[in-house]
Amino acid sequence: MKILIVAANISRRMGGEAVLPWHYIRELSALGHEAHGLTHARVRDELKESEIWRADRLHFVEDSFLERSIYQASRLAPGSIREAGFYALLGAVTMARLAGPTRRLAAEIGADVIHQPTPVSPHFPSFLTNMPAPTVIGPLNGGMAFPKAFAARYAKGADALAGLGRALSAGANALFPGKRQAARILVANARTARSLPAAVRAERVERLVDNGVDLGLWNTPGEPPREAPNGGAAHFVFVGRLIALKGVDLLIDALERLDAPVRLTIVGDGPERARLEARAAKSPARDRIRFAGFRPQPEIRDILATATALVLPSLRECGGAAILEAFACRRPAIATDWGGPQDYVTPETGVLVAPESREGFVAGLAAAMRRLAEHPEEARRMGEAARARVEAHFAWRAKAARIVEIYEEAARLRA
Repeated sequence: MKILIVAANISRRMGGEAVLPWHYIRELSALGHEAHGLTHARVRDELKESEIWRADRLHFVEDSFLERSIYQASRLAPGSIREAGFYALLGAVTMARLAGPTRRLAAEIGADVIHQPTPVSPHFPSFLTNMPAPTVIGPLNGGMAFPKAFAARYAKGADALAGLGRALSAGANALFPGKRQAARILVANARTARSLPAAVRAERVERLVDNGVDLGLWNTPGEPPREAPNGGAAHFVFVGRLIALKGVDLLIDALERLDAPVRLTIVGDGPERARLEARAAKSPARDRIRFAGFRPQPEIRDILATATALVLPSLRECGGAAILEAFACRRPAIATDWGGPQDYVTPETGVLVAPESREGFVAGLAAAMRRLAEHPEEARRMGEAARARVEAHFAWRAKAARIVEIYEEAARLRA
């Protein structure tokens, strides 16, 4: 098949949802399909150095004055407002600019299907209207808010912006009916399906998990979980952007309730890093906390290989790709019993902690970490079960094969 993947960003380096179209292009090409990508020129230099680069199959729209202006303004905003407001607006402008080129390119290459995997928000309108080939949108994942106990402190206006976006979404989806015209809309869960525009026909909505994992990269084949250094001290790892909603400050609070030699490595970068480093410097557990900064994926894999478990205390996590990556490395996860982690973590593969109050949540994180630190054999069993779970349900190659079936269904529907 000839498939055109359209996304504001196609990037492994950016992480988050930007990596999803990157994986689709790689996996579909590996299956023998002609996969094209259309995206913004901001990722061109990265893609030229990547394994998916083909000059005849990756296409770009150049930067615009409006996009540059939005980005410059975003740098003055608080992290939560930047994420929920400016970055969403920047993505909307880019996607709107991609609509015309998508129409022309799809006709030029004779695309059998057009796939818009991002943005993953169910409220976001699709500008891909009146296309020359059937469109598939998603998998989408959203419809979330902060837990009530944390909204006032952590949302910092983000929930209000999200609420405004939801209020405007009905009109925006009526004005730009790309989702209504789509042959298939894929959703990760029932919560997301409930958040779709009312005009979307239920028979065109299908379930498919949004995240996947590359088992070739995130893998320690044939190896038992390695002991942590320093005499086997329990070692917990956080992986993600350092923004307020990730709850890393709560994780530091939890670590303080554990006796040495339990250690914590924080992998990632972001606008909250300086504040978190200052917080850690004043902590009685400061000698047990390490900020590793941004690391390429092979290095993250190697860090996970020394871990007892991943800890992801996010307060608004629609997905949770880091959980699947830890699972693939045979590591269990401790995560928030809210949103995306609920779709991944089972009692056999980790521990979910309810975010009912700040004190209760911190105590729950500490209890889960203590449990796995004191019972390493349980952590190992969970890690093996986690690997089996991603092999059965979340491998990118299997997911790509399923998406091809969905493309074929969409093409038949259009015919």
